[in-house]
Amino acid sequence: MISLVQLWLPILLSAIGVFIASSVLHMMLKFWHLKDNKGFANEDEVAAAIRKGTSKPGIYMLPYCTMENAKSPEVKRKLAEGPVGIMFLRGSGSTGMGLTLVQWFVFILIVSLFAAYVATTTLTAATVDMQVFRVVGIVSFMAYAFGVVPYGIWWGQPWNAVFKDVVDGLIYGLITGALFAWLWPAAAN
Repeated sequence: MISLVQLWLPILLSAIGVFIASSVLHMMLKFWHLKDNKGFANEDEVAAAIRKGTSKPGIYMLPYCTMENAKSPEVKRKLAEGPVGIMFLRGSGSTGMGLTLVQWFVFILIVSLFAAYVATTTLTAATVDMQVFRVVGIVSFMAYAFGVVPYGIWWGQPWNAVFKDVVDGLIYGLITGALFAWLWPAAAN
């Protein structure tokens, strides 16, 4: 039986590998995600309108509606006139990447840890590399890719952006699976 302690190196190296791959995909291959986000043509006016209200960090719907008033004539009119959308607001101030990158790395490490856990409960030391690759790769792919699909379904994220995020998840899953397969502990003879 394999323990999580025995998998500390593939857990750590797969997290580092995915972190590097995500940096390449998002920072070096600018064509890949560059057009996922758009700015408002009247950004200053939009920002001034939001500042004028009492909007704090959170998720905002436009138009805002609840189950109770969704079929009211006023909400139907607002939906027909548009715009219709969901906006995420962060707190004011610097949008430095330091904390975000740390949180991203911790998330990647947790995905690798859970993939390792599934592997320890389903695989043995005698398992061939390809089976380790398949199990760890699919678990990792699911963790990285499946969570973005609801953003296309419920939040209106454009499907081409969702598709690219799923492809990113596939790449991350392949990296994780390959590193686990390479570093999988061998059975004692």
